[in-house]
Amino acid sequence: MTDDKVKRRLTTVLCADVYGYSRLMEADETGTLETLRRYRTAIARLVERHDGRIVNTWGDAIIAEFASVVEAVQCAVEIQQEISSQASDAPQASPMQFRIGINLGDVMVDGSDIYGDGVNIASRLQELAEPGGVVISSSVYDQVHNKLSVGFDCLGQRPMKNIAPLTSYRLTLGGQAAAPGSVAIEERARPSERARTPRLEERRAPSRATNVVSDWLTRLPRPVAAALTVSAFLILINLFTSHKIWFHWPVAAILFGVVLRMVLGHRPESDSRGER
Repeated sequence: MTDDKVKRRLTTVLCADVYGYSRLMEADETGTLETLRRYRTAIARLVERHDGRIVNTWGDAIIAEFASVVEAVQCAVEIQQEISSQASDAPQASPMQFRIGINLGDVMVDGSDIYGDGVNIASRLQELAEPGGVVISSSVYDQVHNKLSVGFDCLGQRPMKNIAPLTSYRLTLGGQAAAPGSVAIEERARPSERARTPRLEERRAPSRATNVVSDWLTRLPRPVAAALTVSAFLILINLFTSHKIWFHWPVAAILFGVVLRMVLGHRPESDSRGER
């Protein structure tokens, strides 16, 4: 009896595709094919270095899978860096550029091939990427955002053909700027934090003045400090609640009582014995 149960596994899928491949072939078939073969060799070497495997290479597309999400993203970054380096060494009128999408998801396994939404989502993410760029799903971002020293731009939920909208992120490579409408995070958030620093210092200034007043009151005798505090409250209440000045009477009474108490408290000891 044969086992017809479909085998599944959780894996990281990398999908790479040549941007404008038809246009490049129309302009120079031989040169484009030679360049594609050279880049495929470099990509296969990098995939193997990061413990991945090439699943398929139909047309101008490359599908690879990785057991590690971090290794997959690192591989994608190195692929774009390698291709950019080779293109700069041999400048062309229309250089070949790849777009890469990465997704972490469940796939169906059939021999050496993999199928399912896990692969389809990676393919759709690749279509969202700019030439020379990398776009990852939120499931990938959750695993790598605090493990890699690269920046991320949140693209939000973009519509994708035959796929339910899902949040995606673009890797910022080589100082690429965020596109309009994207939300920059990680390293891009630091300049704004530095911009807010002077405002925080300004907010701290009043608190320092308050601390000076508080320290001055603590050096005074407790009755005097209490009397001054109550008097200040009475003055503020009078100023903000009435047009008539009335605070001088209660304040004068409070201060007179404090002075009288201090005078009686500092009478010479001999005088108090004589009274007895």
